[in-house]
Amino acid sequence: MPETVKRHLSELDLTGRSFLTIHDYSPAEVVSLLDLAVALKDAQRRRAPHAVLEGRAVAMIFMKTSTRTRMSFEVGIEQLGAQPMFLNANDIQLRVGETIKDTANVMSRYVDAIMIRTFAQADVEDLARYGQIPVINGLTDTHHPCQGMADAMTIREHVGKLDGARLVYIGDGNNVAHSLAEVGAKTGMHVVICTPEDYKPDAAIVARAQEDAQATGGTVELTSDVAAVEGADVIYTDTFTSMGQEAEHDVRVAALAAYQVNMDLVRRAGSQVKVMHCLPAHWGEEITEEVLYSPHSVVFDQAENRLHAQKAIMAAVIA
Repeated sequence: MPETVKRHLSELDLTGRSFLTIHDYSPAEVVSLLDLAVALKDAQRRRAPHAVLEGRAVAMIFMKTSTRTRMSFEVGIEQLGAQPMFLNANDIQLRVGETIKDTANVMSRYVDAIMIRTFAQADVEDLARYGQIPVINGLTDTHHPCQGMADAMTIREHVGKLDGARLVYIGDGNNVAHSLAEVGAKTGMHVVICTPEDYKPDAAIVARAQEDAQATGGTVELTSDVAAVEGADVIYTDTFTSMGQEAEHDVRVAALAAYQVNMDLVRRAGSQVKVMHCLPAHWGEEITEEVLYSPHSVVFDQAENRLHAQKAIMAAVIA
């Protein structure tokens, strides 16, 4: 195993902890996880063995479909030397034929960790409460913490820093916006969430992130004015219509049309700006194809970093 991976793992004391939100982790722990992710990325690119979870097994529960989450976790688990176990909504009886409490206790006897991608944050929290193994939040309607960690890793790579970096999230104040506020607060970023009044992020999550930011010198602000992108290091957007909101699609696209990330908005930000999107992208809605494939875009580096950030989380929390 590469010495850098060993060193960063030895500096972390997270064994047995769940990863439900970024807020649950201290600034030092967040930065250490990012350092470990960088070391694991380097090891993977050099084809250096790093099977730190050899002999372990990780269950992946998908109540929502996914491309990046499924691929990045399954490949990452294999690269760490563990066995992945894919379970979709039809494979298990979560909250249907069996309580979460019973499911958590049973799965704790079979595997060493659970990753779950689902709708309700309460389901993730209940799995962690009743099980005896770490639970990793692969996405809920409220939080997307693994994405947030990959995003922070990408910003550090392309902006050169996190502390003091200016990130403007524009569009719908959704789960991605929440996790960006949290990771920004933990790493000293200046996060601006730019949405229409009717699409603001959750006020309690924002207030909590603002409180966290006081310890790092970061800030978390809300605005409805797209002029906020001027001078930004990063513009970030996400789909205007998340899973479960399909019936609202036309209303949402109309309400958020002025918040589209297009080349006019990018030019307004300045030549320095990087553009991020957690994918899948809907060309002509929240972003244009021209921007997604422009020199400003770091979207596909961002997608790759899901693999490395999640490997760091799993390596750190699984005993």
